[in-house]
Amino acid sequence: MTDVKGFCEPRFEAVRAALAALLGKDDVGASAAVCVDGEPVVDIWGGYADADLSVGWERDTLTGVNSTTKNMTALCALILTDRGELDLSAPVAAYWPEFVAAGKENVLVRHVLSHTAGLPDLSGPTTVEELYDWRSVTSGLAGQAPEWEPGTAAGYHALTFGFLMGEIVRRITGRSLGEFFAEEVAKPLGADFHIGLSAEHDHRIAPLIPPPSLTDEYTASAPLGPDGTRRENTGVAIRVKDTNSLAWRRAQIPAVNGFGNARSIALVQSVLANQGAASGVRLLSPKGCEPAWQEVFRGDDRVLGTPMCWTVGFGKFGNTFGWGGWGGSLVVNDPGPRMTVAYVMNQMIDRDRQEDNRGMEIVMAAYSGLH
Repeated sequence: MTDVKGFCEPRFEAVRAALAALLGKDDVGASAAVCVDGEPVVDIWGGYADADLSVGWERDTLTGVNSTTKNMTALCALILTDRGELDLSAPVAAYWPEFVAAGKENVLVRHVLSHTAGLPDLSGPTTVEELYDWRSVTSGLAGQAPEWEPGTAAGYHALTFGFLMGEIVRRITGRSLGEFFAEEVAKPLGADFHIGLSAEHDHRIAPLIPPPSLTDEYTASAPLGPDGTRRENTGVAIRVKDTNSLAWRRAQIPAVNGFGNARSIALVQSVLANQGAASGVRLLSPKGCEPAWQEVFRGDDRVLGTPMCWTVGFGKFGNTFGWGGWGGSLVVNDPGPRMTVAYVMNQMIDRDRQEDNRGMEIVMAAYSGLH
């Protein structure tokens, strides 16, 4: 049994056992956390921060969580909405006038957040380096035509989600999404999560490890659809080596380049599961949380190739909402028992080659503690 550090309330001992089992099998290093009523009840970690098993995974180890970052970007949008600075039913062009081009006058803010805006791909950039030029990417998106009538269909906006929402936030607040998150979310909560990472934190990073038998050229792609085919990737091909680069850490790509651990993710997201407050800090009203679990679209997702239910910023699964990241990280919120569960790891799994239930094993273990 692998040594697991941290604290775990006795009723949630199954979560510790689940993480230990994962570390003894598929995981190299990982962390898991559970918050109930906005307070931590599980905060555990173990294993190694590197593929050579020479550096231990510590309490403050951080790693890239890829699309689990989208949960943080969505929270920023809900905070601005709750403050009356953002209207989910307003056209994006009300905040970003240039966006009206190419037939996008009917793209609403809620369309962006629910992956129904018709802009799943970036038409301009072809290299990862081009993603680091915020103004170039967003001006390109402003001139792009939607692939479908906004609101009528969904297609996972893997990269565009963050650029679209980030530019709306910038137009409203004058701050980048990473700055807004740092000042309005992470700082008040004391959460160690970063969208765009400064050099002072580099020594704490656990690089992502490509799936077994693959190299760091392993590339993010849409999953295989039910018919065994994959939607063609018309945009930028992002490799593991890119997500581990210094340039990636320093950039702001608010759909995918957040850095944190299970503790920080669970703490931040527990705000939404606990009626707007966590650890005694209120970020939004109870009513301001509701769009996170209110269905906007239900049907087949054109990019993911699977039936999906999208809310304002999150995937909805039964009574829960949240989202995960390429390789395996995950956060799940349940406003019924006011519980948030997060799992973060460095060993990626390729779902085309191997089933990846690691995050859900942690989630199900947490539910056993509620009963």
